[in-house]
Amino acid sequence: MANFSRDLKKILKEQGCRFHRQGKGDHEIWFSPLSAQYFTVDGDIKSRHTANAVLKQAGLDKRF
Repeated sequence: MANFSRDLKKILKEQGCRFHRQGKGDHEIWFSPLSAQYFTVDGDIKSRHTANAVLKQAGLDKRF
């Protein structure tokens, strides 16, 4: 099964999003200057739908 976390984090960094702090477990809190909000990124995303939902929260278009 695919793990989308690495590719997702790479896309987020390229678009100006930044890591804010560590959350509970393997979750991370990120900030998007595009949407001006904080959002959670799981460390082990196995669903492309979840990866695309994170991109939407960051104010980006679908990529997966």
